[in-house]
Amino acid sequence: MPAALTTLGRVDSPLRPTQGLRRLYIHDLDLMAEIGVYPEEKGVLQPIAVSVDLLVTETEPGSDDLAAVVCYATLADEIRALVTGSRVNLVETLADRIARLCLVDGRVRTARVRVEKRAVMPDARAVGVEIERSAG
Repeated sequence: MPAALTTLGRVDSPLRPTQGLRRLYIHDLDLMAEIGVYPEEKGVLQPIAVSVDLLVTETEPGSDDLAAVVCYATLADEIRALVTGSRVNLVETLADRIARLCLVDGRVRTARVRVEKRAVMPDARAVGVEIERSAG
């Protein structure tokens, strides 16, 4: 029998809690953005909706401490600041910037971001893009 095993077949080294994953999401964050490539879209704010779905490593499973999780309120504030802080031409560009913002937190493994323009086509509720980015 290898030295690392006891007579009961357990490993002598301390047990490590299993790190799990959790999905954090914000859906349909309604914002006003200066976005678009067409002349009628420049210099005006348009209604958009931003949704993020994050796959996050649980660093302290079962913890009831806010510091142990990615805070959706803080994330929403950061997305609001990003959207209102600059003008972009494309929803793809905005989605990529939001995904990069989400991935700054090392616990975030994957970020799926959807950006929808809500008032572009009269016969469509929204148009937009959804992207997915992973850490590393």
